Amino acid sequence: MAVTPKKAYEVFGVSRDVLPDSYVDRGSLDERLGSLLQRQNHIAIRGASKSGKSWLRQMVAPDAVVIQCRLGKTVEDLYREALGMLGITLEVRRTAGDSFSGHVESSVGFGQALIMKVSGKLGLGYTRHAQSESVPVRQDVSDISFIAELLVESGRRLVIEDVHYLSHAERRRLSFDLKALWDLGLFVIIIGVWKEQSLIDLNPDLSGRVKEMSVTWSDEDLEKIIAKGTKALNVALAPLIIDSLVRASYGNAGLLQALTLELLDEAGIDERPEQTRDLVDHRLFEAAAMQHAENLNVLYQNFAKRVSSGIRRRKNSTGIYAHAMAVILEESDESLMRGLPLKEIHAKAHEREPRILLPNLRTALSKIEALQTDDEGRGLVLSYDEGREAVYVVDLQLLLYRRYSTVAWPWDDIVAETEGSQSAFELDAME
Repeated sequence: MAVTPKKAYEVFGVSRDVLPDSYVDRGSLDERLGSLLQRQNHIAIRGASKSGKSWLRQMVAPDAVVIQCRLGKTVEDLYREALGMLGITLEVRRTAGDSFSGHVESSVGFGQALIMKVSGKLGLGYTRHAQSESVPVRQDVSDISFIAELLVESGRRLVIEDVHYLSHAERRRLSFDLKALWDLGLFVIIIGVWKEQSLIDLNPDLSGRVKEMSVTWSDEDLEKIIAKGTKALNVALAPLIIDSLVRASYGNAGLLQALTLELLDEAGIDERPEQTRDLVDHRLFEAAAMQHAENLNVLYQNFAKRVSSGIRRRKNSTGIYAHAMAVILEESDESLMRGLPLKEIHAKAHEREPRILLPNLRTALSKIEALQTDDEGRGLVLSYDEGREAVYVVDLQLLLYRRYSTVAWPWDDIVAETEGSQSAFELDAME
């Protein structure tokens, strides 16, 4: 049987859609997730950015209602967007606990049918202003149960991705809503980047109601991705190249995918060759890593500009932020992946500048995520976990970028600007 020619980008690379020729079921996670989906529990999938969390979810729950979190979003925004995907408009504000004030309405057939069905199921009446399919069916909403029932009746699983973008307060609110949603029979998949702190830490009542899965990759797992994809492309990599790709990926499948595609580009392999191509020159890897770092330059220079601009806009505390960023980005890869404790950051920042006090630094770090994101609330690189009191890297590509690029961060310039300013090491009252 003739083999269908394959493009390299159809096998390797970072893609919104699953690339089956290089997809590996790491540790039978697909099977485990599929099993958990049959049970009455929430599922929390955690792992670093581009670690394969979304691919895993797509393979097992492809027809889900998927909501993307962004910095500044509220829990109500998540419900609004989820129902919007079902053709239902939600106008609501929370009053207290599970109580809401607002309404849902729809002029779309499926959305109308859902509202009418749930209204009947809950013994409620609904309003329809005229006998026309274009006039919305409307229903008042007084608690979370109506929202939950709409999603349950849709027959689709609710997925909330990038939960780490929510503020600590909103994540806590979500954790309490998850208990209520579990009681109502709506089971949610939560996907995000967090370390040891779990949803149960935010709300102990979730114990027994949520199952957590960690998407991590061993070197052997990453080698399987390379082996499967290169076999599909009829390419053989030298062991030293494979080892270098794995080590430069920092245990991250997405980064490995991107580096491998870059390496194939350097080798001039755009499509599956008829005869097996043996790639043995290690300079191909070095060129690929350098090129990928170069491609990331705009991304991380924009990150630096956003952070430095945000620091300079503050009347006070500029020196605290600048010294903290300098300390954090000088730390080892291992520390940033594991999580750099607040007290270690303070010890080094205080050594650089004795005016930096631990309570002020703690408050400043709690604001660090807002400094990084763009106008759409995206672009998180570093995150501060208030529960663990630690900073960790969210986007592992930063580590590769530091390794293969000469980085001129702007923090030292800001430090120099604040040398004689006492207010630069104090917090504004509003903070």
